Amino acid sequence: MTTEVKPSPRERLLEAAATLTYRDGVGVGVEALCKAAGVSKRSMYQLFESKDELLAASLKERASTYVATLLPAADDGRSPRQRILHVFEQVESQARAPEFRGCRYLAVQIELKDQSHPASRVARRVKADLTAFFRGEAARGGAGDPGLLARQLSLVFDGASARAGIQADDLTGVVAPIVITLLDTAGVR
Repeated sequence: MTTEVKPSPRERLLEAAATLTYRDGVGVGVEALCKAAGVSKRSMYQLFESKDELLAASLKERASTYVATLLPAADDGRSPRQRILHVFEQVESQARAPEFRGCRYLAVQIELKDQSHPASRVARRVKADLTAFFRGEAARGGAGDPGLLARQLSLVFDGASARAGIQADDLTGVVAPIVITLLDTAGVR
């Protein structure tokens, strides 16, 4: 007989924050978060200094999973070009899910506007890491200006993710040709 371990109040709050803010935005109230987590407001404030800190912790906790779903394994043996294309294939695949709302890290930055907000700082770091991945692969692939290519790829990534997230566009057959053109122009192998 196995006993199921019930998630702690902290884990339930982190999950509620991730789910509700992704679905409804960062404006979701403390009451809704606590109700979804089955935790009192008092308990929430004992665990987290503020709703802002809860949101930041939730984003930070999910960052490694987010990166793992997007980026190829470090030692996968593929060319830099293939590794960059892999990221866009993942976004295209994720965008097909009915619950897809775009990149949660971009959404947080857009909604909050305040770059000093704890959640915005977490989101900015995650997005900077993605751009750094693009820059590293671009350099390994022989791009003439890896920094510029990384910025261009980040722009395509964010634009594609945002448009698919609001169901304004189907990414199938749209994103890969853009990325391939950028890679060809930059000379990435």
